[in-house]
Amino acid sequence: MHDATAENIGRNQDAEPQHATHKRRLGAWVRAARERLTSSDTGHRGYDLGLLSVYAEARIRFLPADLGMILLAVWLAHSFVAADMLIGWAMAALAGVGARQFVARRLLSEAEAKTPLLQRRARVLFAEGLNGLIWAAAVFPLIAAPQTHASGFLALLLVLRAGVDAIAAATVLVAVYAAIGPAAITLAICVFLIMPASEQAPLLVLLTLAHVFFIGLAYRLRRFVIEDWFAREENNELKAEMTRVTALSDEARRRAEEANLAKPRFLATMSHELRTSLNAIIGFSEVLAGELYGPHENPAYRDYAGDILGSGQQLLTLINEILDLSRVEAGGYELHEESVFLAAVAEECRHLLALRAQKRDITLIETIEKGLPPLWADLRAVRQIVLNLLTNAVKFTPSGGVVTIKVGWTSAGGQYVTVRDTGPGIAEDEIAMVMTRFGRGVLANKSAEEGTGLGLPIVKGLIELHEGEFFLKSQPGEGAEAIIVFPPQKVMSALPRYDADSHPV
Repeated sequence: MHDATAENIGRNQDAEPQHATHKRRLGAWVRAARERLTSSDTGHRGYDLGLLSVYAEARIRFLPADLGMILLAVWLAHSFVAADMLIGWAMAALAGVGARQFVARRLLSEAEAKTPLLQRRARVLFAEGLNGLIWAAAVFPLIAAPQTHASGFLALLLVLRAGVDAIAAATVLVAVYAAIGPAAITLAICVFLIMPASEQAPLLVLLTLAHVFFIGLAYRLRRFVIEDWFAREENNELKAEMTRVTALSDEARRRAEEANLAKPRFLATMSHELRTSLNAIIGFSEVLAGELYGPHENPAYRDYAGDILGSGQQLLTLINEILDLSRVEAGGYELHEESVFLAAVAEECRHLLALRAQKRDITLIETIEKGLPPLWADLRAVRQIVLNLLTNAVKFTPSGGVVTIKVGWTSAGGQYVTVRDTGPGIAEDEIAMVMTRFGRGVLANKSAEEGTGLGLPIVKGLIELHEGEFFLKSQPGEGAEAIIVFPPQKVMSALPRYDADSHPV
């Protein structure tokens, strides 16, 4: 029942992020659909508003050009147009420019307002259409004075003005048509009325190509603005998503750090509780197995007490190894370094395991180079390293086998310990597995007694704390060889001698 409850809780926790992701996607789809329904150009209201803002900014920047064209048109037409008509047209042109500037500045001021998009576009269309009609009226003086050079320049000015309007209003194509359409149509009519028949076709083609070029240029500019706008929006969305992911990552890291801090406290508490109970079990089972208060009436009780004692000791060993490995991995294992003779530690560990090896008919061979200087290391850690390697070798070596331990110099000036056995060996693809917690090889499972699978990971962690290296070499059927290397800087003879003469007190 507890397993089912835990499984349901885990399933619900996994389902919560999926539900949140589905909810976000649904919300994005609804927003996109709403924008398509309230838009009339790109299909996204936000982008359409952006295009209108770009139009407004361009119109405000082009104000000097608009005023300059009005002044230039007045100067070109003053020689063949009546003053009152010219002043009236100039006032109308200035009013049209003012209306266009008013619309542009209002678009910018109400960028965040909820004014309908169609209403804003209608204002732009009205302002551009009004200016287009006003400039179309400037064509009529050409009909009145078709032979003057000033009228030709005025016609050229109208064409150039169409190009300027196409560039300025490029992000709103309907505004481009409204701004340049009336003057273009009026110019075409003027060509039919005042030009000879032989010259009409070339001029019409030239005017058509000029206006088609301007409209094409407006299309290209608009496309560029839209692509740039989409790219910026996608970049902003990506930044927002990265910020969200970073926040989630920070939260996950914070929880992991809290869990990592809770692990030592949990292990310390459980260590105390478990060791207290195990000490009582081991103590009383020793009393029962040794029959300190008299023999048992049934000999089976003595055997059971021995089994309890062995199980308790094995469990205590497992707990100690788990705690040691946890401290090493968490960086809480503090080295108390001192002068340690590696050869003496190897001899001590070999002596401790001699009786076990003898019971299993295993031969222990020891080869130690003479004159090895001491290491600057943690005695308890070094003893645990060598003892774990020897214990593994004896454990996995069958009866009649040989375990060899060697201690000597490395070519780089450090010291090494190798432990080689004649056991079943380890396949090459299993070496990485046996170096992990509770990892055991297939052949080892079939031939050796039960173990915790923590010996080698502890050895690796402890030797790395000493800045050393651990190697494991093995082939199936040829045994295994574990190599521990202490770096030269840990060998005390590698330190410079103290010269009292050169360092006076």
